[in-house]
Amino acid sequence: MTELATTESSLDLYRQWATEPIAERPRFSVVIPAYNEEWRILPTIGAIATHMSSFGQPWELIVADDGSTDSTVELIEDLDLVNLRLMIADGNSGKGNAVRRGVLAARGELVLFADADQSTPIEQFEALVAGIDAGNDVVVASRAAAGAEVASKSLSRKVFSTGLSLIVRGVFRIPVTDTQCGFKLFTAEAADLLFGRQLIDDFSFDLEVLYLASKFDLEVAEVPVTWIDAPGSKVDAAKVAVEFLRDLAIIRWNDFRGAYDSENHRPPRT
Repeated sequence: MTELATTESSLDLYRQWATEPIAERPRFSVVIPAYNEEWRILPTIGAIATHMSSFGQPWELIVADDGSTDSTVELIEDLDLVNLRLMIADGNSGKGNAVRRGVLAARGELVLFADADQSTPIEQFEALVAGIDAGNDVVVASRAAAGAEVASKSLSRKVFSTGLSLIVRGVFRIPVTDTQCGFKLFTAEAADLLFGRQLIDDFSFDLEVLYLASKFDLEVAEVPVTWIDAPGSKVDAAKVAVEFLRDLAIIRWNDFRGAYDSENHRPPRT
């Protein structure tokens, strides 16, 4: 991993990224799913673009809109950043659908999925890359791993996360303590394999992707991160809990009937 540039050179690198199309394959792709994020999408893009540009390596930013009805799309278009791709959906199809579209369109050697609320700040990115450099195919940011720092997490989300972790580890035998943190890094090969087979379009897509990683014997690492419960979260813990239990059964059924044995969405990148 290249070290960060100085403040002055970081600004130059950001300006270059913002105005000059990259000619080679990106080293990194960052995918942000977005639905009605007009109040925070610009600060999020600004933070990510500044930090990622400071590495001095070619990278691309993909925002996968999920049918926003506010000014999210217009605000992004007005930025006119040449290495930012905006994927506009016909309607609201779910976060899992948006992430899949963005990841499968990514060209980077490493593909990061990051939530638009920046609950896990982009500065945590280097820890995930270190996990890939250590030989892993997927690296998951964790709020539950030893060393993680969690601020302002609501009681309902704490209860939900604890119950979810018990179910995942007990029923699915997935050795990940936090499947739902919106900050995950994949090699391009792992991204193709997993998201090419992903079927769930809503909140539980994270679990499905990690279930598939286990099914296909990929190396998965979990690293502790700093996480802040961002204001304005769209997560309804009670509603999500019901959907999650339903999707647990769906994932098991999909696997039993062989739905994950072949690609569902697109061929691998060339």
